[in-house]
Amino acid sequence: MNSVEQDQGTPVSLKIRERIKAARKRYHANDNIADFIQPGELEMLLDEVEGKMKAVLESLVIDVEHDHNTDETARRVAKMYLKEVFQGRYVHAPSITQFPNAEHLNELMIVGPITVRSACSHHFCPIMGQIWIGVLPNEHTNVIGLSKYARLAEWIMGRPQIQEEAVVQLADLIQQKTQPDGLAIVMEASHFCMSWRGVKDVNSKMINSVMRGSFLKDPNLRREFLSLIAQKG
Repeated sequence: MNSVEQDQGTPVSLKIRERIKAARKRYHANDNIADFIQPGELEMLLDEVEGKMKAVLESLVIDVEHDHNTDETARRVAKMYLKEVFQGRYVHAPSITQFPNAEHLNELMIVGPITVRSACSHHFCPIMGQIWIGVLPNEHTNVIGLSKYARLAEWIMGRPQIQEEAVVQLADLIQQKTQPDGLAIVMEASHFCMSWRGVKDVNSKMINSVMRGSFLKDPNLRREFLSLIAQKG
């Protein structure tokens, strides 16, 4: 068998993984790997995941050949993972138009609540919640449209995540894009890994926050932000 034939028989997931390893990069569940996926490979990866998902269903003793409810489930699940709930792993960050702070705005701005959806990387159960973002700009801060905050949040949350790390990733991204004097993010979410399985507590929620710059140094600013989002929750 020549090298071309060998390459054609190699699973696309292995090709992508080898590129990542060669670059000495991580490919954890909540990492973006779009730089290592070549044109056309996402569709090939979808086919590969479909085949392996079908094997999972068969191992669960589900008759995927004759059960009309599950004969296309493997394809649907593969598409859902790659193109919907985990899309943030496989595509580049959304394009964000930035504008100079021409009016030298320096007052607190709050965006939210932004509805977000993710999945716990421990059990792949849904995480459903809301995010509030507080920004204290300075004259050098890049101004981005309000809807862009939601797009950035969706991109970060579109991966298997744990909430604590997701909020930090989002803060790092917004900090990089806008360079504000202060940045605050609060997330409140319900975790189906608690309500659907395990203790099956349907009322518990997790709330966590990240404070950067002025929000960390100025308790009055932090109180103002937390007070305002409490009124709108």
